[in-house]
Amino acid sequence: MRGSRRTNDTMLLDIKGLSKSFGSLRAVDGIDLSVARGDAVGIIGPNGAGKTTLFNLITGNLEADGGAIHLNGADITRTVAHQRCIAGIGRSHQIPRPFEALTVFENLLVAATHGAHRPAAEAVDFCAGILERTGLIADANRPAGSLTLLERKQLEMARALATAPELLLLDEIAGGLTESECHELVATIQGIGASGTTIVWIEHIVHALLAVVDRLVLLNFGRKIVEGAPRTVMSSAEVREIYTGIAA
Repeated sequence: MRGSRRTNDTMLLDIKGLSKSFGSLRAVDGIDLSVARGDAVGIIGPNGAGKTTLFNLITGNLEADGGAIHLNGADITRTVAHQRCIAGIGRSHQIPRPFEALTVFENLLVAATHGAHRPAAEAVDFCAGILERTGLIADANRPAGSLTLLERKQLEMARALATAPELLLLDEIAGGLTESECHELVATIQGIGASGTTIVWIEHIVHALLAVVDRLVLLNFGRKIVEGAPRTVMSSAEVREIYTGIAA
């Protein structure tokens, strides 16, 4: 685990009392979460804990039933998804779905010009820099449909970065990778964090999280159960009970 990259006390993301229900199912239940600029926060929890729903609420893909979301001090609770992207929220998805007929570079250009509204002439150099950072520069002219799983994951992250986010949300991006591929991806994410991008990362591959994040949050049944230093959370009675069913 690296040391904290917190550069100041300004909260980039501040969530208060966030809730979302689907019928009788309370998917997100009054969650509070604050993320300072430069932080790297990991989110864990069993399937159905509300992790991806929380991301969908942050990005505006779902509308909250209650609570508030502030980004850079501005209330974005009712703004639509593309406005949140422009405001500085980028996100990867569990299953990469690139534009397969386009090249890797063209995929990034679409994200930069349409997601971040970056002028086309400026976007070319910007996207080339992202390809370097994410290990995809040698694949720039390959069709996205020909990529391996690791390369698709790298492209998914690169497309999120092409929107120039202040806050990068990673949703189980290490899933399905081999051990060596996971190490390669983690090194890339560490570099992204070191550059100053704030990261919130949902992941079941816990050793990957522990290599990157400086804070860990445990969710279950839509609620925040415990939050703190990663190894403290992982050794907590709450984690043991949720994952093993054995109470302290």
